[in-house]
Amino acid sequence: MLKEINFDGLIGPSHNYAGLSPGNLAATRNAGKVAAPRRAALEGIAKMRANLALGLTQGVFLPLARPDHAWLDRLATNYAEAASHLQAQALSASAMWAANAATVSPSPDTADGRCHLSVANLVTMPHRSHEWPGTLAQLQLAFADPLFAVHGPVPAPFGDEGAANHMRLCPAHGQPGVEVFVYGVSGGPFPARQHREASMAVARRHRLDAGYTLFVDQSEQAIAAGAFHNDVVAVANERVLFAHELAFADKEAFYADLRGMLPEVEIVEVPASRVSLADAVSSYLFNAQLVTLPDGTMALILPEEARENVAVWSWLQEMIAGNGPIRRLEVVDVRQSMANGGGPACLRLRVVADPATIDPRFLVDNDRLDLIANIVEQFWPEEIPHETIADPALVGAIERARTALLEALGTVELIDR
Repeated sequence: MLKEINFDGLIGPSHNYAGLSPGNLAATRNAGKVAAPRRAALEGIAKMRANLALGLTQGVFLPLARPDHAWLDRLATNYAEAASHLQAQALSASAMWAANAATVSPSPDTADGRCHLSVANLVTMPHRSHEWPGTLAQLQLAFADPLFAVHGPVPAPFGDEGAANHMRLCPAHGQPGVEVFVYGVSGGPFPARQHREASMAVARRHRLDAGYTLFVDQSEQAIAAGAFHNDVVAVANERVLFAHELAFADKEAFYADLRGMLPEVEIVEVPASRVSLADAVSSYLFNAQLVTLPDGTMALILPEEARENVAVWSWLQEMIAGNGPIRRLEVVDVRQSMANGGGPACLRLRVVADPATIDPRFLVDNDRLDLIANIVEQFWPEEIPHETIADPALVGAIERARTALLEALGTVELIDR
């Protein structure tokens, strides 16, 4: 039976605040601060437990090998001798944001009836551009069943940021839907990371029906305000689109096209007069998981920062008091991720599939999360001050932590990938 599975990226032992992502205001603001990898990973595990308690099916992706020695070797250097900015880029734990792992088109949408996954190339940011080989290895392992088609990255220079710039709307997860690819043209002082050419290439290789596929321009205003991905200003689930008024360059044309393809769509738009772009970005109101619970209720899984923002929380209380499709709010603490610019939705990749077709090592229940949490508590560094990232002792501890996790989970084939 097809159902939506949320695969969360486990926050890795190299989690640190190096400020590597121009346009990501939180990451830039917190550059140089002391990071807490152990606490960060435990926060993420608690979020996965909360999803299980809601009756959702939960998966996990594992941290990549860091530092990325193979990447540094291609740059004709090594970690000990590399410039400090290259050390930071090689050590980055940003693969924890699984929304950037890949773009996913479920089997009801594709011409061959397979679920297609295209690993994102992430070429616009050096620290993320070398993630895809390790991510691809996990995707190929988790989705090895012939019912899946796992693709390599779109070639450079066409930037592809994965599901963070992709939405799917449908009557129900297991039914055919409309796939929406959101790209950027300009973001003022910040780079537009998703290229239209990359989005179109993914749609072609996934064999999508052009009559149910949309390519939508993200507004320059949103990117300039810090919405470096579409999922900072919009999120969709089944028939519901939840978006900021200023998310799209031409929202009227987009909404009209969407209603033509999916007449039952419900668009919940947050007016800029009530929640500014600045408040939307700082609170990550839209970087929430919009999910359908087993009883059919639709819920928003939000970060604590959304509850702490007066304008945002006031609007949300009015929304759920009304008669709209979103009926429930769930708040989670992912402050370590938020401080580096990633909310609840950044941490997960949505895959609509039959769980029986997925490698069970990548699916979790509370017992498996207990096992992961024990490894984290034993091996993840408690703190990483930014000035210590060159310390060989820290590097060794990070590498031993990942190896211990992979051995405990029976995924040792990923150690060198």
